[in-house]
Amino acid sequence: MRKLIEYINDKVLVKIASLHMVAIITRIIAGLLTSKAIAVIVGPFGLALIGNLRNFVAAFQTLATQGFYKGIVKYVAQFKDNSKALAKTLSTAYYFGFMSTMLVSFFCYFGAEWINTIIFPSYNDYGYVIKIFAIALPFYALNMFTFSIINGFSKYKILIIINIIGQILSVSIALLLIYQERLKGALISVAIAESIIFLITLVGIINRKSMLPHIQVKAISFKMLKKLSAYSVMALFPALLLPLVTIAIRSYIIDNIGYKEAGFWEAMTRLSKYYLMFVSSLISLYLLPRFSEIKTTKAFKKEVWHFYKTIVPFLGAGMLLIYVFKKYIILGVFTEEFQPVEDLFFWQLLGDFVKVLSIIIAYQFLAKKMFWHYVLTEAFLIIILYITSVYFINAFGGVKGAVVAHFVSYVMYYGIILLIFSSSFFGADREKIENI
Repeated sequence: MRKLIEYINDKVLVKIASLHMVAIITRIIAGLLTSKAIAVIVGPFGLALIGNLRNFVAAFQTLATQGFYKGIVKYVAQFKDNSKALAKTLSTAYYFGFMSTMLVSFFCYFGAEWINTIIFPSYNDYGYVIKIFAIALPFYALNMFTFSIINGFSKYKILIIINIIGQILSVSIALLLIYQERLKGALISVAIAESIIFLITLVGIINRKSMLPHIQVKAISFKMLKKLSAYSVMALFPALLLPLVTIAIRSYIIDNIGYKEAGFWEAMTRLSKYYLMFVSSLISLYLLPRFSEIKTTKAFKKEVWHFYKTIVPFLGAGMLLIYVFKKYIILGVFTEEFQPVEDLFFWQLLGDFVKVLSIIIAYQFLAKKMFWHYVLTEAFLIIILYITSVYFINAFGGVKGAVVAHFVSYVMYYGIILLIFSSSFFGADREKIENI
């Protein structure tokens, strides 16, 4: 633990780390408030439909922006003192991102009725919600483009403050829409929530208006596009496919068990997302930059075991507390109608625990740009998640099968990760990490 604290003190400004934590807490509170409002006003049926729309929105937002975010951050940071290279980065990302976003927006707008039949049952006509999402999508893309520039220039404080204010604005509008329009309002809030933050990000654009002259058609570089594409594929693959598979699993639950049960599974998934937010934030803040610095297998193994010994026990203790107080958590976040969710906690928590163990090691794929290892392991996880979900839902005759599948899938994924890095953990220490 001392090493972790020392690293954060040395490498990350304490003030920024504190602001980052405030942003996470704000996001969690916003999510909990929205979940409570949906549970009280809409119920499990509505939560299931909202879950499908939420996954669709997440997938198509990533598709629209081509997953360029991390690539833009990296190259803006690298070329911020080189105006010519910076112009190539910004121009290429902006114009290709613009074309991609407009194509996705047109597809969603004119294909709204067809999309409606895919993510909603045929007797629910929410095509207009898809059209609202299509109109809001370009503002989301502009928001992410601006975020990546601010991040690339290391203006973390501005970035986090914008995030916090944006979350407060989004949840306020969401609660108002849910209160006034019930399910329709909840669906519309999902469609526009991330785009609303652009209103706050305009402040960032004003502060960075000197960047506008760098965005020119003549500065578009296909060489830069190739560099950005590596980040694009790694971001698109899980961010696009995982939500779509989640929709498929939820739709299978709806068709074979019922809406309420699908709503219970969505409730459990939401809770999982909230408590894992702290862990994923810590991993991205500390572990990814550490793995990028590490050059030897001995140092890699030492870092992983150190993280396991210092953080994982706290994670386990936290999950145990969540399990013990699950009844009160459900009542606090949802309502009494969601009490059946209690039966899902055990397997979900076990699966999430194994998930964290595997992600800690799998971050090495991102740190060392192990492209094919990353893509193939993610593909394995996504495929096995769907197959096991269908199998266990049928075997258990209920939604409990979906959380059992979650556990089984991540155990298998963890096994693959350990197999890939077996030489690093169990073999002789090498001086240099090789791409396995």
